[in-house]
Amino acid sequence: MFEKTAAHAEQVVSVVQGVKLRPSIETRIARSWHRCVERHGLDPAHSHQTQVLEPIYLRERQERLDDFLEIAGIETNSLYQRIAGSGFAVILTDNDGVIVNWTGDASLNRSFKQSGLSLGAVWDEKNEGTNGIGTALIERRALTVHCDEHFRSSHTKLTCSAAPIFDHRGQLLAVLDISSVSSPDSRQSQLHTLALAALSARLIERCCFLKAFREHWVLRFHRRSEFMVQGEEGLLAFDDDGRILAANQSALEQLLRSRDQVVGQRFDALFAAGLDAFPGHAHCRPETLWPIRDESGNRYFSLLHRAERRQFGSPTRSGTIEIKPPPPPLSLPSPAWSLEVLSGKDPQMAHNARCAQRVMNKRVNILLTGETGTGKEVFTKAVHDASARAGKPFVAVNCAAIPENLIESELFGYKYGAFTGARHEGRRGKILQANGGTLFLDEIGDMPLPLQTRLLRVLEDKEVTPLGGDTPVPVELYLISATHRNLRERVESGAFREDLYYRLNGLELKLPALRERDDRSLLICDLLAEESEGASVSITEEAFEALDGYAWPGNIRQLRNVLRAAVALCEDHVVRIEDLPAEIAGPMMPSGAVRDAVGGFVQAEREALLGELDRQSWNITNTAARLGVSRNTLYRKMRKHGIQPREYPVP
Repeated sequence: MFEKTAAHAEQVVSVVQGVKLRPSIETRIARSWHRCVERHGLDPAHSHQTQVLEPIYLRERQERLDDFLEIAGIETNSLYQRIAGSGFAVILTDNDGVIVNWTGDASLNRSFKQSGLSLGAVWDEKNEGTNGIGTALIERRALTVHCDEHFRSSHTKLTCSAAPIFDHRGQLLAVLDISSVSSPDSRQSQLHTLALAALSARLIERCCFLKAFREHWVLRFHRRSEFMVQGEEGLLAFDDDGRILAANQSALEQLLRSRDQVVGQRFDALFAAGLDAFPGHAHCRPETLWPIRDESGNRYFSLLHRAERRQFGSPTRSGTIEIKPPPPPLSLPSPAWSLEVLSGKDPQMAHNARCAQRVMNKRVNILLTGETGTGKEVFTKAVHDASARAGKPFVAVNCAAIPENLIESELFGYKYGAFTGARHEGRRGKILQANGGTLFLDEIGDMPLPLQTRLLRVLEDKEVTPLGGDTPVPVELYLISATHRNLRERVESGAFREDLYYRLNGLELKLPALRERDDRSLLICDLLAEESEGASVSITEEAFEALDGYAWPGNIRQLRNVLRAAVALCEDHVVRIEDLPAEIAGPMMPSGAVRDAVGGFVQAEREALLGELDRQSWNITNTAARLGVSRNTLYRKMRKHGIQPREYPVP
């Protein structure tokens, strides 16, 4: 065993030093060996234990990729069924090389774990040397690392065929790997395995793309029709105006253009077809290929996916509003609450989204203000997912929820012996966990003064020193803070550092309260559809009016909880007024009294609406402002009371 280890180490060193004992060695493998020695300082003969994340940190990574893992799991399960019984396992890692999903024969668990290929294991190149996962991350291409092509002698029994997975921005999202711990001798035997890995990665990318742009037009195309079903087709997403929003790598390669030359361009600048040609070929699930030519006359086979418009609900004859469930997932979506979705139809939220988009890839910290429950963390996550840091860590910390005596160790981490009870292995703080990504500090106004000083030092020096440690650790992160308090007042009272305030407040965005939003009715429908978990549900107009007219002191958080309870309580999938809390539904009366009271109220409300419309010369904006409701609410109340356009003054 020692002789074999020494021989392998000698072979690696010889290649690195330029003595080519193996002229057939693949260029990418040789490059990796060079990196391992010259950049990472690794010794091929050195045996070490593969780093495995603690369960809590593994769960954090899995939660960040929750949607991806759910959808990619469909393809990995299908892939495993094709190779079951062959001694291989299908592995998914994040873009740091951490194994977040493992699919294989349960009888192989032990042997894979002994080889370091288990959940939470870190297989980046700087730790494990040349290997399928880590080297694919660096090379950004599908490849096989077979037996003694591995850098470390301890890995020479493994064979790994890995393919990177990219999102619609071309950013590395994950790696799909097929590995065996007792590989056959022939490297040629892995060609089929590599092809399967690459194909599955492309299919996952396709599903990611289609889901991310399900509300837009998507063109799938290729010069060869057979490639349309193999995940090799080009993908272009564009809006109703024909502006291209995204393109996958295959599309760029076929069009011989860079991403910057495609994204943002009009569709008819690339193809000899106008938007008026689309409707006849568009389907949610297209099956028929149709020809299309680019500006140079090259012909492609194509499929056009029709944009799925969001259905917020419509009145039915029964006096209920049907809430249509969201479409079933195709695969990895863009976040359910993207910046585009969050902006909705509310001017303030649209302004916030536009401002965030302009600064999210620049060194401008964002401070979110507004009442509790207005969705600050959801907005922050949307900013993160829309930025260049998407796929990197997103770490949220509620400064008000952590006991004051624990918040320092929670944020900055600690070394063993820092305090009584400190774990032997220490702990990485939230700041280091967010390295390279986004750190969200919620309720920053409640952070104790001494910690404010330490946080300011971290932001200025871009390094953090764990408790009990003496060596600063470099850190690069984007900071978004949030508070419901008036930080200016806290600065004046001495409860908050002024220099930290200005450091955090590169751009201040106020999230409006739910009662102030013009798109409140849309939010109700969206959240009701989400809480119904795919089931078809309806809501009576009475219940909807009660929800829409309530002040919502707890904002979106309160609305979501109310809807969740209503969906659980309702019968026949219809949410009624009695399914709502008493403070929203109002006091209950005997049925006869209800009819009389409702009748009188309805008539009084109609007369009041007509009177105010007359006083405002039927100016909808002014009338809504006078009544303290949104334009959408006013229009809905007008329809409810049968106030038809014929009643509007004729100019």
